[in-house]
Amino acid sequence: MHTLRTRASVYSGRGQETPDSVKNIFVLALDDENTRTLNTVAGDDYRVHQLLTVQDTQVGEIDVDALLATAVSELDSFDGSIDAIVSYWDFPSSALRAVLCERYGLPGPTLESVVKCEHKYWSRLEQRKAIDEYPHFGIVDLNASRPVPPEGVRFPMWLKPVKSYSSELAFLARDDAEFDTAVAEIRAGISRIGKAFDSVLGRLDLPQEIRDVGGQACLAEEALSGVQCATEGYVHNGEVVVYGVLDSIDYPGRSSFLRHQYPSQLPEKSQRRLRDISKRVIQRIGLDNSTFSIEFFCDPLCDDVALLEINPRHSQSHAELFECVDGIANHHAMVQLGLGRDPMLPSGEGPYAIAAKWYYRRFSDAVVTSVPGTEDIDRLRDELGGIEVDVVPKAGQRLSDLPGQDSYSYELAHIFIGARSETDLVRKYERCVEALPFGFDED
Repeated sequence: MHTLRTRASVYSGRGQETPDSVKNIFVLALDDENTRTLNTVAGDDYRVHQLLTVQDTQVGEIDVDALLATAVSELDSFDGSIDAIVSYWDFPSSALRAVLCERYGLPGPTLESVVKCEHKYWSRLEQRKAIDEYPHFGIVDLNASRPVPPEGVRFPMWLKPVKSYSSELAFLARDDAEFDTAVAEIRAGISRIGKAFDSVLGRLDLPQEIRDVGGQACLAEEALSGVQCATEGYVHNGEVVVYGVLDSIDYPGRSSFLRHQYPSQLPEKSQRRLRDISKRVIQRIGLDNSTFSIEFFCDPLCDDVALLEINPRHSQSHAELFECVDGIANHHAMVQLGLGRDPMLPSGEGPYAIAAKWYYRRFSDAVVTSVPGTEDIDRLRDELGGIEVDVVPKAGQRLSDLPGQDSYSYELAHIFIGARSETDLVRKYERCVEALPFGFDED
């Protein structure tokens, strides 16, 4: 991967003494992969600090009140100014950020606007007030002795909790039998995140229809068709800016992402429509002082568009793509908004014409017996140029034990590639897959 000059120091500890002119940026659940990228956007007068860990916020049962207490303790014990609290993760980090920004008087979105995006049913109700580009949807009554599809929602449909992430507990149902199987899976696992989401809902004055549904409900939506794509943007002092349109490409015949690529290869007419829809729904929801990403399905042949999901944060999966193409990672917008500044992002100033994050996956369970080492990845960097590889599992780990996977596959590696063209992008990826030595025991 082309690397910009590293300008920031990143700390995972507390109590570091820094000069008065230095801005202290606290990043919820800062991880190694994004530390590398944050180093390219923070200046000499910034210090980036970890606040809570990925393990704290994404693994096992989530206790929002306990996480909040830990975060407040870490912040209050810090010997220095607290200048920004930011996050590039989904719930609970997104909600924690909103609460903490309010507590410490820092720029950030309101908790209500964040939850309006993240509660999938509430989000659909808000979208309905601003746009027409959304699927038929409804709530499945998980408390019924025999749950049935909501009226007006036809097969094939997606069933998912009103709050989840990384497509966890999201199932495609094509008939009654698959519907029943999906409902059973969701019933069994919905409380892991749903209970924590209920505790966040308890902090808000909710409309009656959301109080009735709560945070442990199941949403059904008619399946969408077309190509997947996404917009990224930010809101600063009420002004909505869409700074990028990306393509999201699935594995052939499957619902799991193969890659995100930037910039989008969609016609300009389709991209203009995606930008317009994004601005209208974000204005309706009232999100402010925040980045956002919105996922869509689009059929450019008939100009059909449908909104899939609104995220009240930018996508950390896209950070290095913007760095490759525009010259700076989208984390720059997150940091600047956290400090109350307009990000004013560049465009087209990077070393590559196109870039992608590839998800190298396996579609059956196994124990990982070996993974690529540093020397394997270094050889690929030297051979191909413009690549970075982050291996997901460890040797000896069972794939089904990995956290945050979708319902149908297991991630082996994230492969970031910058290239001259889409053809060059695919060539580099195929070479990486060929050269990365994973081993498995399927017994």
